[in-house]
Amino acid sequence: MSFLENFIMSLSSLKAHKLRSILTMLGIIIGVGAVIIVVAIGQGGEAMLKSQITGPGNTIQVFYQPSDEEVRANPNIYQQAAFKQEDIRALEQIPEIKRIVASSTQLSSARYQKETADISTTGINQAYLQVNELKVSMGRNFSTSDFLGGRRVALISDKLKEKLFKGENPVGKIITVANQPLEIIGVLDKPKGLLSFGSMEIYLPFQAWRNIFSKNDFTQVTIQVASAEDIQTAGKKAAKLLNKMHNTKKSYQVLNMEEIAAGIGQVTKIMTLIIGSIAGISLFVGGIGVMNIMLVSVTERTREIGIRMALGATRGQVLTQFLIESMTLTLIGGILGIFLGWGAAQIVSFFAGWPSLVSWQVVLGGVLFSMVIGVLFGLLPANKASKLDPIESLRYE
Repeated sequence: MSFLENFIMSLSSLKAHKLRSILTMLGIIIGVGAVIIVVAIGQGGEAMLKSQITGPGNTIQVFYQPSDEEVRANPNIYQQAAFKQEDIRALEQIPEIKRIVASSTQLSSARYQKETADISTTGINQAYLQVNELKVSMGRNFSTSDFLGGRRVALISDKLKEKLFKGENPVGKIITVANQPLEIIGVLDKPKGLLSFGSMEIYLPFQAWRNIFSKNDFTQVTIQVASAEDIQTAGKKAAKLLNKMHNTKKSYQVLNMEEIAAGIGQVTKIMTLIIGSIAGISLFVGGIGVMNIMLVSVTERTREIGIRMALGATRGQVLTQFLIESMTLTLIGGILGIFLGWGAAQIVSFFAGWPSLVSWQVVLGGVLFSMVIGVLFGLLPANKASKLDPIESLRYE
């Protein structure tokens, strides 16, 4: 008999015992589905975590960590801004650097009519807007004229809008921050993702921020390079230049968030592998169920096997027939498990707010692994069927 004939015969056998076949496949369906769910959610969570940590591409953060000597000489050093206007202008001269993203944050309070809220107010330069997307759900974003003119206009977070305006449209309204008026021109999108918690915050052009708080320095600086190959070079040059300008040794350093994200990615991959392996145990449990049912099937069809062997069927043909039947059983279960896993992963990712990454490698692996389970656990029943004595089989009642 050809492979196709054996396959059709195995389908007929499964169809003849529908309920038993479905219950047998249940272990394979759950096993394959569980593995795909774990892997898809793990990969999606890893992608979301990396994007939240690294932010825009080809960026590194410059930070200031004063030495013990500096702290002893000036106990209030942590309360002072680490980056001055001349630092930014000097960094812009480094050829590998494409943009300097600079910002300053000040805790303050905002008031609209009788409502007040504690907020963080961040002054940003125009490069901040080019590198970090500030998407607005209402109103408009900052324009070039807002930065050049230092206009007292602001973008507020969705959470602050709910706190101050109670469902009212805030665009065009005037709020007071640090006893200074600000016109609201837009509301930021509600944050989504693993590390997004929503906060009371306001963004405004740095010139306006400087005039309101009477401060001229930056607290955060990030540099963006044109090519990923220049990240290390630009970072070293930036740190060396700042340390030289401020007469420090290693107080100014750079933090490559992509390297940190890569390390976190390794951890998440290991965790996904461990949890996926645990979920894969159910596949072996399902395989044992397949072997059990196939042994029952061999016993029930002993007379049929005897007739086939009496008509000239070889041991190899009988062995192949039952192996194909076992493999068909687990293959169908594996395919159904893939759909179950994909659907469940989509649901989880929808509520969690991160992508569900069901790759073709995972799908192919699920199909092949279910077929391997069918071969391994179908081998014993198939071998038993092939070793039956034709005469004894024909006498079996």
